[in-house]
Amino acid sequence: MKIANRNEIPDKYKWKLEDMISSDEEWEKLFVETQKLGEEIGKYDGKLDRAESILECLKFDDSLNEKLERLYVYAKMRKDEDCSREKYLAMVERVNNLLVELSQKSAYISPQLSANSKEFLLELASRKEFSDYSYTLSLTAKNKEHTLSTEEEVLLAKAGMFSGIFQEAFGMFDNLDVSFKPFKDGEGNRVEMSHGIYGLMLQSQNRRDRKKAFESMFGAYRDMINTIASIYTGNVKKNVFYSQARKYNSCLERATSGEDVPVSVYERLVKCIDGSLEGLHKYLRYRKKQLGCKELHMYDLHVPIVQNCGDGVEYEEACKIVKNALAPMGEEYAELLDEAFTKGWIDVRENKGKRSGAYSWGCYGVHPYVLLNYQKTTHDIFTIAHELGHAMHSYYSNAMQPYAKAEYKIFVAEVASTVNEVLLLRYMLSTAKKEEKKYLLSYLLDMFRTTVFRQTQFAEFEYTAHKYAEEGKPLNAQTLCDIYYGLNEKYYKTDGVVNDELIKYEWARIPHFYNAFYVYKYATGLISALCIADNILKNGETAVRDYKKFLKAGGSMPPVEILKLAGVDLTCEQPYAQAMKIFEDTLAELIEIG
Repeated sequence: MKIANRNEIPDKYKWKLEDMISSDEEWEKLFVETQKLGEEIGKYDGKLDRAESILECLKFDDSLNEKLERLYVYAKMRKDEDCSREKYLAMVERVNNLLVELSQKSAYISPQLSANSKEFLLELASRKEFSDYSYTLSLTAKNKEHTLSTEEEVLLAKAGMFSGIFQEAFGMFDNLDVSFKPFKDGEGNRVEMSHGIYGLMLQSQNRRDRKKAFESMFGAYRDMINTIASIYTGNVKKNVFYSQARKYNSCLERATSGEDVPVSVYERLVKCIDGSLEGLHKYLRYRKKQLGCKELHMYDLHVPIVQNCGDGVEYEEACKIVKNALAPMGEEYAELLDEAFTKGWIDVRENKGKRSGAYSWGCYGVHPYVLLNYQKTTHDIFTIAHELGHAMHSYYSNAMQPYAKAEYKIFVAEVASTVNEVLLLRYMLSTAKKEEKKYLLSYLLDMFRTTVFRQTQFAEFEYTAHKYAEEGKPLNAQTLCDIYYGLNEKYYKTDGVVNDELIKYEWARIPHFYNAFYVYKYATGLISALCIADNILKNGETAVRDYKKFLKAGGSMPPVEILKLAGVDLTCEQPYAQAMKIFEDTLAELIEIG
């Protein structure tokens, strides 16, 4: 199958980046304008103790950042159309250099703003003329006790030059130096293992191939476990240093405060999922039965128990399916979908040099964009729905919020996209025949297992490892492996399930652990999305109205409070119980179909 060149793709399948910046020549003009404007950023240095100067500075900084964002997004998206075009590679590098330069020049703003009294900052936040910055100022006041003196902040900033070395070291090992033993598959072919091949092999119907891939993968980490443990322990100790330097009670508190999320949400997630493991165990027993094996091993967890029997559809038909699935969102939402499909929001087809995968992105003041590489698969239909969820979240946030409040936190970033996926799945279930319905139900169960149970298990591991370090307990390869294996037994120990010895090394291959306390957001995101979609389907317009409040809120308040607008309160047990009931009802329906 031939991959087309960019110029061979019909225009109707290309996004219109000229809606953002009309031409490369206009980009050059904007670059020079922004560069010149950036020379003035230092004019507020030493003056951020007066209301007038603070307001002027914040507005100036917004104006500068909005231009920088547009320059960067345009250049990067042009590059993504065809990564071989050196012109756009150079444009990305130029704007990156400008970003670094101007971030250094504006570094005084945060510490000088924080130097004001908490009372003064909160008083400014209450003023009408500061309404665009009320949340920024409230956060600055809230985090004031964790902001150090200018000299100390400079010292910590310099330490930041090597604080990422542990993540970099693991990345070099994991991407370049890790050595997997090859093996022969069931057909006698030599398999050269890699991360990508491993993912494919775990879905193989040949159980011996899955076992060999599992042994090759985890054997590689076992052989280097002492080195990896030293790297990870260094990263944990770095986190302890920063949390103590900034006067937080724990590494977890420092991490969650970065997105203004209470520690109780993390703790509530772990507690509720720990109390719901019987649902997972029931699913594991069902999976064992469906696979027809006497024992379910760790390498049996990812192979589909129902094969996808749906036929692929053309892109236009996929768009119709997505629009029909999202009909519960109302007429306004449907009109925006039509605009996305027909007005140059989406880059659809694969072409030579185009960036792989999919994403939604854009800049303030312009409609969002979506990059696809559409193939005629069920997975790609879900990708359309997913990325348009991101796009609609950005559209509503940008339309309703000023620049300073438009960008939503990572904590809620996957909610809208997953709501769309769940609504699509429910729609497809309503029209599916028996085998396709079984596939879709098992798809939802596997999504729940890997995103809620698995990520919460990871969250428990991170919490325990950091707790050890904070309490001065030794962290080494044996300790880390024992912690992980104990958690794996708790999550997966049930009749007929074998917790293979090699699984204790799984923690050693998770790159997200070097961005501490991040993975729990995947679990809370899916739980929130399941509850919101469930509420929309049950309560109609009332739930849609509440959900749109969430979409329109952007980053105008703490993310947990924004979720409450959509009827999801992650500080109490209700959403976790609701999500678990959806999981259990889905499993019951699948069992009933037979």
